[in-house]
This record gives sequence, C-alpha cells and structure tokens, in this order.
Amino acid sequence: MSLVDIAKPPTADNSAIHLNARDNIAVARVPLAKGQTIRTSGRELTLADAVPPGHKVALEAIAPGGGIFRYGQLMGRARVAIEPGQHVHVHNVAFEEITFSYEFPTGDIAFPAAPATGPKWMGYVREDGRVGTRNYIAVVAASNCAAHTAELIARSYEGQQLPENVDGVVAFPHGEGCGMSIGPDTRQLQRTLTGVLQHPNVSAAVILGLGCEVNQIDHYLGADAPRTERLTGMTLQNTGGTRATVNKAREVIQGMIERAAAENRSEVPGSKLVLGTNCGGSDSFSGITANPALGYCSDLLAEIAATSVLAETTEIIGAEHLLVKRARNRAVGEKLLEMIASYKAYLNRFGGSFDDNPSPGNKEGGLTNILEKSLGAVAKAGTSTLTEVVDYAERITAPGFVFMNTPGYDPASLTGLAAGGCNLICFTTGRGSAIGFPTIPVVKVATNTSMYKRMSDNMDINAGRIADGEESVQSIGREIFDMLFRVASGERTCAERLGHQEFVPWKIGPML
Repeated sequence: MSLVDIAKPPTADNSAIHLNARDNIAVARVPLAKGQTIRTSGRELTLADAVPPGHKVALEAIAPGGGIFRYGQLMGRARVAIEPGQHVHVHNVAFEEITFSYEFPTGDIAFPAAPATGPKWMGYVREDGRVGTRNYIAVVAASNCAAHTAELIARSYEGQQLPENVDGVVAFPHGEGCGMSIGPDTRQLQRTLTGVLQHPNVSAAVILGLGCEVNQIDHYLGADAPRTERLTGMTLQNTGGTRATVNKAREVIQGMIERAAAENRSEVPGSKLVLGTNCGGSDSFSGITANPALGYCSDLLAEIAATSVLAETTEIIGAEHLLVKRARNRAVGEKLLEMIASYKAYLNRFGGSFDDNPSPGNKEGGLTNILEKSLGAVAKAGTSTLTEVVDYAERITAPGFVFMNTPGYDPASLTGLAAGGCNLICFTTGRGSAIGFPTIPVVKVATNTSMYKRMSDNMDINAGRIADGEESVQSIGREIFDMLFRVASGERTCAERLGHQEFVPWKIGPML
C-alpha cells in the first residue's frame, strides 16, 4: 500500500506497508492481531501471529535459507520455513554478511555548483570563510585531569546575563587525553579537539590541561595552529590549581565575550550550511518516514551546493554497494570501502560483529539485523552523488553528499561530525533520543507519531505524519529543509532549550 493512500482509522487495506514490489514482507503500520485480515499489493492474508507496529509480516512462503527482502534488497535469510501471515523477526531470520560485486563509476562527476540565486541565512562569517550558526566561547579539556575544572569554569557563568550575540560559555569535558597509546588514538583525539576549538560556531576558546598529560596543550598553540588569536591555553599546574585556574580563565574569557559581543550575523548563501545527519534509537519506521524525508532534504541541500554528511560506518553495512554506485569517481568509492575494511579490522580485534549494532530497543522497534537497519539508515543520504569520504573528525570541505567514518554510537558520531565542521545536525529517532551537542544546534525528527507525542519536549518535527497518511516524504523533507535555515539563523531547537551538551570523543586504542 502506497504511503499516500494510507488514512485513519486503520483498515484491512492500510494496516500494513509494502515498500517495494520485490519485497516478500510488509511492515505493520499499527498493531496487528492474530487472525486479522490485511490486504496489500493485491494480496489478502489472514495473520498467523500478532505483529507489533513496525514489525514485519510475511506476504508469501519463504523456504529455509530463502532470501527476505525489504526496500527491494536482501536483508537476511529464513532460519526456518516461514508461512504467509507469520511474524518475521529475530526468531526466524538469520544474519549473514553479504559479499557484493561493486559497480564503480567510470567517469568523474563534477562537484555541485552554487546557484546564482537561492535560499539565504544569517550567520557568523569567520576568517577562514566558514560560517557559524552560533557564537559560543568554548572551554575544552585536554584530558580528563582538566575536565572538572573546565566544567567549573563554564558553570560559573550560569545565571549570568551575557550579551545578545554570545550564545554561552560551554565546557567540553571528556575521559581521554592521558593513559593512552601515542599514535593513531592520540592523533584522532587531537584532531577531534582541534575541530572543536576551531569550529565556526565558536568565537573563541580556552584549551585547558593539567600539565603533565599525554595530550599536551602545546599541540594546539603552535605557530601552525589557525586562529591562535582566538585561542588561549593554560594548565592547572602552572596557573595555581583549580580555583586559581577558574579565576584566571574568567579573566581571559571576559575579553573573549567582549569580542564575541561585537560580532554580528550577516546574510550568507545557503551553500554555507554543513549539515551532519545521524539516526539513533531507530525503529522500523526510520527507513519509511524520517530518514527518507531527511534524504529528500539532503538532495535539496546538494542542489544549492550545501553539504550533507552521512555518518555511522556500522550502519551502512549491507547498503554500501548503493553508495559506491553513486560515488563521484572510482577513488571516492574505493575510499568508502577502505573505511569499511578498516572498521571491520577494528571490530575483529575485539571479536565484534557489525550485527552487534542493533540495540535491544532497535529490535523491539522492529529492526531485525544490521542489514535491515543499514538499508533504512542510508536513506538519510538521499539520491545525490557521493562527492567525498572523510575519516573521523576530518575537516569537511566538499559540497554535496559526503560520508564520514564514525561509530554508530550516537554521542561519538555527533562529536566526529561536529569536529569535522558541521554547523548543524539533524537527528532522526524512532524509539526516542534526547541527545544534543554543546555548540551545535541539533534538530530532532521523530519517525512515528506515538513517540513524538510521548517526547514532544525533545522532538522538533514529526515525520510520523507520513505513515499516518497526512504528509508525504517530500513535504516533510521540505519542512526539515525550511527549519534548518531558520535554526541556522538563530531559532532554538528542543535540545538547545533543554541544555543538552553531549560530547564523547571516539577512543580507538588501549588504556595504559
């Protein structure tokens, strides 16, 4: 049943969603009872099992080992014989890693060009040409040993009236920076913190260390570090301890606030938007409503040479062949596969599997394995050309659709996107997520109306109206697009109003 034909109340004709002609399953839009009759795509079935909303029901007999298809793609194989009308989920679906024959591009597609006219927004233009959607003072801990003091500095401004153009003084505490191997892990942390310190949403920053940690603050203060006039470093050991450091930092930050107060928003082209996309607490509706709508928005951004960044390497497994086919050239497609191979080696060191990714909540929401989850997750990237692939926290420079190598763990993924320079983040969720980021507005999109109503304080947009038959993927995609421009110009998101400030760098190495 086409989504546009669904209407309330539920009937035999609109209670299940058949997404692709190749699919041998349908997705329950509402709770389905054992013995209930449904009709979809010319089939009439009497259900052999009760099927919760978002879960799958078999439309035809599937032999043991037979393929199970969703979105027109293989998502698993039957463990046992599955009869029409039976519930299809973890109890009767086997996971297998699929080997693809990749279709690489043969030419070289040009980057999207900014149109002569198009949407504008009001932002803070920085010296390097990037544009901030916010104007913060950041206090970044170089290590866990300075994390508490960084938080004390930021908390000392709570309740203090700041100038209108200053969004706040925020801390970036974390648990890394010492007791870590010197090499890839240290370099990744330094790349992450550098991205936070130099972010266009940050007017000025303090890098705060203890003094003897592995991650020395000198790394951020050298002659080659850009925007050094906006960055001050200090350590607790040299400044006199916790209280003295709080007082000294406040003296420095006062000058930063005065400078930030004099900075004003100015009109900039839509191409200056760099959107990070993420999904968390996903459910089966994620790939039907919110993710495709965000994908439509991503395509709109690509059309104006803005940037939309897909993340979460663990959640493209089983769908990577679809992205390789869309690469700007063969080198970009091969780089994506290199990221996957590197991530697989990383998991193998710890005996892990990509299929460990779906959480209990994902499965309760109807997602059976990582293949099904990935096929729905990549919908956030729309249909436009994959222009570039970057590693975790690397600076994003290409317009259009970009991929970043991040974990599926939401706080670490958002941290990588932020460090790469995303000045906005759009986060889709089905089970419900309350995540945010200290210096970047996070727009939350609910995949279903039930959760949107339960967590309306955390949700900005209800994409569940697509499954309810009230809106289309395109109309919700346009709603997201329009809201992004309002938020970029200063409108506050739910996560901002609630004060969410999650920040978790990705630790990849051993603890020493």
